[in-house]
Amino acid sequence: MNQLQLLVPAAFTGISTLILSPDPVEAALMDSNVEQVGKLTTKEAKDRFKLAILDVDELLANYGEISNGGGDNVRRYLGTVGIKSHMYGITKVLKELREEADDIIEFTEASNEFEAYLFQAEGAAYSSLFAEHSSAKSTSASLLVTAKKDVVNMRRFMGDLATQLHLDV
Repeated sequence: MNQLQLLVPAAFTGISTLILSPDPVEAALMDSNVEQVGKLTTKEAKDRFKLAILDVDELLANYGEISNGGGDNVRRYLGTVGIKSHMYGITKVLKELREEADDIIEFTEASNEFEAYLFQAEGAAYSSLFAEHSSAKSTSASLLVTAKKDVVNMRRFMGDLATQLHLDV
């Protein structure tokens, strides 16, 4: 449970504001993930990227079954919901690997394309959650098909990035 840490009166509104500290378990989880993504050695970053590729490959190989669980299930594999996927924080990992690439310009361009498809896949999967209650013509299923196309393109750019880093995947 959250504990009361500090009670600060808001001088201009006359309303008191409660500032709560996070549960210690949640705080430890958040801190460990920030460190895990933020302070990786080059070897750890490369290993993390290879594991992220395996997560995306698993998503594509089992897309029908995974997407039947809904957009959030797809987003879990993309690393945008939860923190269990190796895709979680992947853009930060790629920024750390930029200097290791054969051609920093090609790597940066491929990384930007990868990110664009990641965000498009995330957006389509997220939108699928609300399609039933929307007046838009898209359906949940059609948005998940769109998300898969974006994941396929995203994976292609992950392959280009791996080649730049001399990774066997």
